[in-house]
This record gives sequence, C-alpha cells and structure tokens, in this order.
Amino acid sequence: MDQKNDLCVTPQPPAAALGCSDWHQLHTLCDLIKVNMAYKGKARGTVRDFPGFKANDDAEALRKAMKGLGTDEDTILKLLTSRSNAQRQEISVAFKTLFGRDLVADLKSELTGKLENVSVALMTPSCMYDAYELRHAIKGAGTCENTLIEILASRTPEEIEKTKEVYNQEYGCDLEESITGDTSGYFQRMLVVLVQGNRDPDTKVNDSIVDEDAQQLFKAGELKWGTDEEKFITILGTRSVAHLRRVFDRYMTISGYQIEESIDRETSGHLEKLLLAIVKSVRSVPGYFAETLYKAMKGAGTDDCTLVRVMVSRSEIDLLDIRQEFRKNFGKSLYQMIKRDTSGDYRNILLLLCGGDDE
Repeated sequence: MDQKNDLCVTPQPPAAALGCSDWHQLHTLCDLIKVNMAYKGKARGTVRDFPGFKANDDAEALRKAMKGLGTDEDTILKLLTSRSNAQRQEISVAFKTLFGRDLVADLKSELTGKLENVSVALMTPSCMYDAYELRHAIKGAGTCENTLIEILASRTPEEIEKTKEVYNQEYGCDLEESITGDTSGYFQRMLVVLVQGNRDPDTKVNDSIVDEDAQQLFKAGELKWGTDEEKFITILGTRSVAHLRRVFDRYMTISGYQIEESIDRETSGHLEKLLLAIVKSVRSVPGYFAETLYKAMKGAGTDDCTLVRVMVSRSEIDLLDIRQEFRKNFGKSLYQMIKRDTSGDYRNILLLLCGGDDE
C-alpha cells in the first residue's frame, strides 16, 4: 500500500529560518513554541533532547555519511530521529560553520523520495512547521482543506497565535487573509473563528451556561428545519475545552444523540469534517491524531503527506499518547501498521520516530 502521493512534494522550509546566521535568534524564536507545547512542560513525545549532545560531532557524522560515493542513510535517519528539533537546528548551524555547506541542501541532494520528505520536515524548525504546512495547503496546486482542518482544529490558542506570527514574518501576509482568499461559506467562517485563537481558558465551568449551549445546539440542528450553522460555529469555536466536554455530555442527555451524530446529519462537506475534527480534538487530541493516522494508512494507498506531518509534528509533544489511543481504538499498534504500510528507509525513519511497538 506504499504508493506515491502525487500531491506530496518535498517540503521547502522557510528560507529565513534555514538561512539564519544568528543561532541565538532562531533558538529564541523556536523556544516561543516549545514553551507553549501541549501539556505545558509535560510533553509525551517519543523524541527528546539527546543527552551529552555535541553539535559539532553530529555535524561531522552527517558530513561523513554524505561525503564521497554512496550515502550512509542508516546513520542519517538514526541521528535525525534521536535529536530534538532544537538540537537539529544547532547541528545545521555547526554544519555550515565547519564545512561551509547547507545541511538541508545536502540532505536533499543525497536523499530521494519519501525519506527526503521526512528528513527535510525533521530539519524544519518546529516553530515554522505549521506555518509552512498551512502555506503549502493554501498556495499549492488547489487548496488542501484536510491540512487546514487538521492543524487549526487541533492546536491550542497559544500555538495558533505563534503560528500566525511566524506565518506573517515568513510570507509577508496574514494567515486569515490567506485563508479567506482560498475558502468560502461556513467552512471559511469556522476557520476564521479558529484562527482568532480566542477560545475561552479552561477556568471553572458554569453548569447553567453548559445547559444553555447544549440546548442552543439542539435547537440549531435536530429541532430546526435546516441548520443554524452559526450557533455551531460560535459555540464550538470559542468555548473552552472543559466546557465543551460538559456540553457534549449534556447534549447527549437532552437529544439522545452524540454531538458527532447530529453534525453528521445536519452538515456536509468540508464544514462537517471541520466540526467533527474540533469535537474529536476536544474529546482527545491524541485520539484525534490516532484516527488521522489510521485513516492515512487504511485501505488501498497511503496518504503519505498526512502520515509524515503527524509523525513529525507530534513526535515531541504527544506521540506516546497517540500510540496508546491507536492500540486501544484500532486493535493494533501504530508501529505494526506503519511497518505493514511502508517500505525501505522511509519505513525505517518512521518506525524510529514511532519509538516502539505496543503489540
């Protein structure tokens, strides 16, 4: 099932990021994202800072792996997956300092296909990755709505704010303007609400407002001829995660339906996918990504773009939790499904990122 996805091209990291001559500036920028990661300091990723890290030693090892005839892919993929993103950026700076060469350019020259895609994605500064993926989704050959949905439905307000800042710095335009220029209707309006990053904080939940919101959603959907999409957009786009979880429970009591069932009946197309992604992320972000990975690999063919994006972007945040949800929800390990669905060094680098088998 390891088939080439024609829309998945080698990522081109923002030039300003990879050409930055001042490491301290880049390090500070990336730390803005790192301190706001999910779980706020309680990251459950499979990739962590490598103990005893020495950037010059790693730069020399990578140069040796790519110098001369042939390429030592095994060394490259093992090294890249055992260093944190911040450490990879230090290696990139050391590589240019020692050899006068651009590490990413050398990787692209020596590697091909999907292994190249993963390697370049791993070398993209973490603070730039979402911004790049969103830009590529909007400005590529047609709009990739699934990428917009996945990123904007699952990120915290803090992460969205930093992505907007980086997007503006790198591309000279507002993320919201880019989205509104390429989408339409209620789908666009829901995306715009999410881009504001104004979801309520998880403070004490008010039961009276929970009941009111559940009633409003019921009246806007199941009890209405047609659907009042604005109610769904406002409530799902602005209420806190803790509040919405209580709303979903109350909705089930009032209507006899799960909120996902009503969304499936009352909406369609990209709006339906976006609303369902929000609900699933509210219930469990790791659960949402476990399902996203499963759908990327099940059936004929593989959605390699999604597979790479999720594995790379969650590798330092919650990939351990995603693995647990995957095993619980689908009766097989993420490791084994990747192993069956991919091949060669592409499979090897993804399995290293996965970090273990839960069978």
